[in-house]
Amino acid sequence: MRILLGVSGGVAAYKAVLLLRLLREQGHAVRVVPTAAALRFVGAPTFEALSGEPVSSEVFDDVPGVQHVALGQGADLVIVAPATADLLARAAAGRADDLLTSTLLVARCPVVMAPAMHTEMWEHPATRANVATLRDRGVQVLEPASGRLTGADTGPGRLPEPEDIARDALAAAGVGGSAASHDLTGRRVVVSAGGTREPIDPVRFIGNRSSGRQGVALAAAAAARGAEVTLVAANLPDGLTAALAATSGTTVVDVSSTAELRAAVREAAVAADAVVMAAAVADFRPAAAPTAKIKKVAGAAPAPIELVENPDVLAELAADRLRAGQVVVGFAAETGDDAGSVLEHGRAKARRKGADLLAVNAVGESLGFGTDVNDVTVLDAHGELVTAVAGSKREVADGLWDAVTKLLPSI
Repeated sequence: MRILLGVSGGVAAYKAVLLLRLLREQGHAVRVVPTAAALRFVGAPTFEALSGEPVSSEVFDDVPGVQHVALGQGADLVIVAPATADLLARAAAGRADDLLTSTLLVARCPVVMAPAMHTEMWEHPATRANVATLRDRGVQVLEPASGRLTGADTGPGRLPEPEDIARDALAAAGVGGSAASHDLTGRRVVVSAGGTREPIDPVRFIGNRSSGRQGVALAAAAAARGAEVTLVAANLPDGLTAALAATSGTTVVDVSSTAELRAAVREAAVAADAVVMAAAVADFRPAAAPTAKIKKVAGAAPAPIELVENPDVLAELAADRLRAGQVVVGFAAETGDDAGSVLEHGRAKARRKGADLLAVNAVGESLGFGTDVNDVTVLDAHGELVTAVAGSKREVADGLWDAVTKLLPSI
């Protein structure tokens, strides 16, 4: 495959070197097209040595070869990593003021952009509008990772890892990894993601720390493998599902409470070959939620909040099997305690829930929720080990779908 790797001027440009090496090791021909600012972070000799091809950044380089047209015409895939706020703005505006932006105007192959910038820049309305414009035009703009940025800053805006960029980009072009097998073609799957919220009053709720990223990764992986996907999204951050819906045709159903999630999942599950409950569903809800905000009264203790148990959505799905041959998968976020280890609690839950597979993972202050990596142990309905998968959340997603496909009946 002929790949153009665009690199714009951000500190994360050093990761483009790792992405370049990875793509070359997979046998692809890669031509690097950096911006002038990118070359201030990583020099042209590095890109040339690893790609085996010349590096150009200006439209006046190799004028007889008409590079600003020829490069885009000859590409099978364009990846821009990192894509800075400036690059996104220029691409959205249709600018052609250097070789990279000119190439983006010419390319008719899949284009994948991996943003990297500080959180404030990523969340700015101008950047969000530029991303929406590009996605509307068919460009796959990946969601940035959340983590350590330049200096001591932490938050969304970190460049995804090279392995994840390569996997998503190659999947967009129809090649690479598990996605290339299309082993879910003709299948319908339902994935839940995020965390439900149970209202205490009009402004307060009982919730959890789930970011929804593992569920979104599961939906993206299933779509890349050919499935028709419905994602039931519980309180996901703005923009997390936009690229997925735009590029893969995934149906996104937004919900908030456990009751809403239960209804949406069960409706979609009637036609589904597999249901993966990755959402963190509240076990309890307030027995009553006042229609007015609960006021604090000076000197008085707050009134206790009576809780009632929510329906066990996963156990219901496992018991009901809304479609013959349906595979039901659950997630169990666990912490160890005096009563047992994470795995011991997971085994008991697997036997109690009755799902075909249960992905058990440890969670804590900096573990599981809100990170870009995961580590799960997959058990069967008897609590026996099926497999273990660790790595990025996309790698975990593909590992779990590998296990699910072995249980699906033949079409």
